[in-house]
Amino acid sequence: MPLLERIGTLLRANINDLIEKAEDPEKLARQLVLDMENQLIQVKTQVAMAMADQHLLLKRKREHEEAVDEWRSKAELAVVRKRDDLARAALERSLKHEQLAHGFAEQLEDQQVEAEMLRSTFLKLQQKLTETEGKVELLIAQRRRAAISGKAHAIHAAVQSASKSSSVKRLRLQVQQDEAKQLAARALLQSESLEESFDVLEKEERVERLLEDLKNRQPRLA
Repeated sequence: MPLLERIGTLLRANINDLIEKAEDPEKLARQLVLDMENQLIQVKTQVAMAMADQHLLLKRKREHEEAVDEWRSKAELAVVRKRDDLARAALERSLKHEQLAHGFAEQLEDQQVEAEMLRSTFLKLQQKLTETEGKVELLIAQRRRAAISGKAHAIHAAVQSASKSSSVKRLRLQVQQDEAKQLAARALLQSESLEESFDVLEKEERVERLLEDLKNRQPRLA
């Protein structure tokens, strides 16, 4: 299946290496997220189709199983009425339905394997997408901080090489103001990063609680 092959290649890829080696890391990172989102939609559609086929196969299997019971009941009635010819015909019909039920059972088993494979792929891709989104956000934040730091160093170097004139004093004052702004911006970024970290911790805590709840409920569902 071409879709699963593409996704398999993407899941095996080292996102960090791809981003670090890219000419424009931020652009590549955003493109990776977009590709994953598109493929996630495709896999979700495939999962829905596989589950629909699975339900249909199960329905057909049960219909033929019910038909087997129905024709065997008719065969029993024919035997009671001493109509062996009808009993044989009914038994032959029941055998045909039994064969069909067996065929649908085999198809159902294969379909269940395929549906489970698609569901597993969907979950892995979803996890990979979440990880990549986090790396993209971190990359963007790092680039912004680097840009701010670079400007601050450039201004500082200009001040060091300038002469001690009144214009230099004014420039130094301007630099100090800019540095204050840079520090404020950096503090704001750090604050946002801290909030994001706690958001992640809270999300993980909710996931752990939900998992524990599922484990506690498992004996009752078995």
